[in-house]
Amino acid sequence: MVENKNKDQNTEQKILEAAKAVFLERGLDGARMQDIADKAGINKALLHYYFRSKDKLFDVIFLEAAARFLPQLGELFGSDLPLFEKIEKFVHTYIDLLQENPHLPLFVLNEMQKVDGKAFFEKLWKGKKPAVHILAKQIDQAVKEGLIRPIRPVHLLLNIVSMSIFPFVARPIVKMGWGVDDTQFRGLMEERKKVVVQFVLDSIRK
Repeated sequence: MVENKNKDQNTEQKILEAAKAVFLERGLDGARMQDIADKAGINKALLHYYFRSKDKLFDVIFLEAAARFLPQLGELFGSDLPLFEKIEKFVHTYIDLLQENPHLPLFVLNEMQKVDGKAFFEKLWKGKKPAVHILAKQIDQAVKEGLIRPIRPVHLLLNIVSMSIFPFVARPIVKMGWGVDDTQFRGLMEERKKVVVQFVLDSIRK
């Protein structure tokens, strides 16, 4: 019984790893169940036994990725780090996550368009939303003390998130327009960590 359970877990893990590799390479629309089965070294019937559709696989993989990321955000927003250091760490953490899961933004956007989008976020947050209010208070306090230029916290956070996310949403266009391959794109995103942090800090420094 234990041996069968371990075998099931190993097979499921192989499928998830194979599916993630195929999704990252071809995207949700371009991926085929046969591709995933071949990558995992199993037959298609066995793949369907574990996961009925590629949409289900996609959900499992990227919901899990997002669920790992949110606790990090909560800890970061609620930490005692100085504001500038918190912004830098946020950008680095965010871009690192997207480097490993470049299709995650599109996955989340697609979920938001569904009827049960609210349920998706409730499931994702598990009753604990990121402590954005703590970061907001820190930004307001920095403005009051004259450390940064006046800015609403929501706009500062939107600036940071959008600058971090957009290259991944527009990844095919960036790669084609600038003639870069996957390795070069990763290098570009590593550079972008510094670029985004510098741009944001320069925009709010007095």
